[in-house]
Amino acid sequence: LSYNRPLSIRAGRMHFELLDKRLFSNNPFRNTTNNFDGLRVHFGKKQNNWDLDTFALQPVERLKYKFDRSDEDTWIYGGVLSIRQWSEYLTIQPYFLGRRQNGDIANSVVANRRPDINIYAPGLRVYGFLGSGFDFDTNINKQFGRSGALSGTQQTLRKHDALGYSLELGYSFDYDLKPRFSLFYGYGTGDKNPNDNINQRFDIFYGFNQPWSRNDYFSWDNISSPKARLEFTPYKDVRIDTSYNAFWLESKTDAWSRANLRDSTGQSGSFLGQEFNIRLKHKFNSYMDWSVSYARFTSGGFTKAQAEANGPFTTEPSNFFYFEVSLNFFGDGKL
Repeated sequence: LSYNRPLSIRAGRMHFELLDKRLFSNNPFRNTTNNFDGLRVHFGKKQNNWDLDTFALQPVERLKYKFDRSDEDTWIYGGVLSIRQWSEYLTIQPYFLGRRQNGDIANSVVANRRPDINIYAPGLRVYGFLGSGFDFDTNINKQFGRSGALSGTQQTLRKHDALGYSLELGYSFDYDLKPRFSLFYGYGTGDKNPNDNINQRFDIFYGFNQPWSRNDYFSWDNISSPKARLEFTPYKDVRIDTSYNAFWLESKTDAWSRANLRDSTGQSGSFLGQEFNIRLKHKFNSYMDWSVSYARFTSGGFTKAQAEANGPFTTEPSNFFYFEVSLNFFGDGKL
């Protein structure tokens, strides 16, 4: 149900995005996107001085040979309050996210075993314009609660204590190409000791990894990453962006989770590598967008040490080419 009034209620299957997409996103990089079953209640409108977006959802499981279904053992819940009344330049978003998962530690299929999770994640995002072409976006999220660690069919409940934040400052030049240059820094804690009862690895919830890396090698956990980015518009509805990233482990003893590599001794160092990427996006019409991108990743000291120790990995640079077409059969409502 949806009403064009200060109160909007949606129930059923849905996908949506929150904040800066780093914790909740549609995740268009895959052939399928994140979907949820549940209830979403929105108070106010985005055009008002404030609005409140609340939700209680269960993620949808993708099944290969059966109809998709809700994960009845997992709940994602929370709310985002957007405040605009204090300044024409700033939007302030205090928010709260929660994840509760009833584990299945005795499952006979090892890949399906899951621990118990109960994480609370309050945060604050502030973004807006500073005048004279400058804009900024900041987000900080503190996580606490409990998360299980599995060993066979046994589970150890660990204290969850993690922190993540991101900072971005941009400047738009007053030229026909509409160039914008920005500097970004992102940080997410990693686990310090795999043998204690505290888990410090930041939980990325259902975030989109593309803001971190075009090749999808990195996510918002156990990471320290600066980025320089340039974007411009050479033609109407055509946008080009290019960036340079460098990546370090926040904790040398925790894993590079996307690559499933870990040196619990910390002797491999923390520098993962660096990436250059470039992307072209084109809005063909109100029903179709397409993009093409290229990314080149060069290994750092940690990556090379792990390749030599574990094999059969290569230390050569990787080149990633990507083409995507997005269709919206209902259009964008602008025609």
